[in-house]
Amino acid sequence: MLDRRQLIGGSAAMIAAGLARPAFSAAAVKIDDSCALLVIDVQNCFLPGGSLAVKDGDQVVPVINRIAKGFANVVMTQDWHTPGHISFASSHGGKKPFETVDLKYGKQVLWPDHCVQGTDGAGLSKDLAIPQAELIIRKGYHKDVDSYSAFTEADGKTTTGLAAWLKARKLKRLFVAGLATDFCVAWTAIDARKAGFDTWVIEDACRGIDTQGSLAKAWADMAKAGVKRIQSADIAA
Repeated sequence: MLDRRQLIGGSAAMIAAGLARPAFSAAAVKIDDSCALLVIDVQNCFLPGGSLAVKDGDQVVPVINRIAKGFANVVMTQDWHTPGHISFASSHGGKKPFETVDLKYGKQVLWPDHCVQGTDGAGLSKDLAIPQAELIIRKGYHKDVDSYSAFTEADGKTTTGLAAWLKARKLKRLFVAGLATDFCVAWTAIDARKAGFDTWVIEDACRGIDTQGSLAKAWADMAKAGVKRIQSADIAA
């Protein structure tokens, strides 16, 4: 799996593996009441003009809005950091965004300040139109540990409770969309597989950061974990 504690180190082999698209069945993937759509971190800080903008991040919104109409079950997530969060470069004297530091749980990538609790940047995009969304999972709110996955924090053991909620609802098949493909989307999808869910990532409903081979490596790691890669056109409500 793409190590949540380490950003640096993608290799040519990883890039080649990630660029090799898997073959897919021509049959559409049918959605039913055992399915849930996970919409990951479509927040203002990650959209154009935000403090940690993902290129073309706003382009996922109309795709997500369209496919969400076919899902009775939708969960959304928000990065929800404290001021002075440990993942912010500004919290480490002399450090710059995208450098790394060693923390008690391992390597931590340092980011620009983003998604601070209660700020406009932490808000979900105003253009999202998913009134049936049942749950918002907020993550990264512990000041001393980061959290990319919707399921498990960066220490690898502290859970958000999402897996238990999904299982209590008897939901078995998860479809993941949002930002960014190579970080929060990928770790969410891989943790979903670890929790026993059939998992698909909807490629055109995501956008990636893609730094130093991170996007190709994320796709390779997701494929290894058994995550399926599809397009929104492959979904039949």
